[in-house]
Amino acid sequence: MLNLLSVMQKDWYAPRYYIAAATDNMSLQKACVFEDILDEKRADGNQFMQIYRSREVGQSYITSVGTTLLALGHALWLMVKIRPHVILCNGPGTCIPICAIAFIFKLWQMEWNEHKWADTSNHWTERM
Repeated sequence: MLNLLSVMQKDWYAPRYYIAAATDNMSLQKACVFEDILDEKRADGNQFMQIYRSREVGQSYITSVGTTLLALGHALWLMVKIRPHVILCNGPGTCIPICAIAFIFKLWQMEWNEHKWADTSNHWTERM
């Protein structure tokens, strides 16, 4: 995941929000080190956040219903707060709630910014 981020143009995707599971101790540390290497100033306002995981490894499916609902609520709060333009995710425990909320927003055609983009004749054009 960090290899993919290293080739992206960081100016286009700023600020970046790194979200990891609350029980994941290493991912946010790796992301922080990655951002330190990428930009020593951290002027982009990047943030590191934690989210509840929908299901822990080894957790029963019956109890995962409650934790998934909790994770969905937390993901809703984060998505409204962050309003992302691009979501790059890995791991079902943390990405399913975020992607589910993004999908619901897409179904409701909620737009985060004032510009709408449409694909016309294989070229992306901006509509005001």
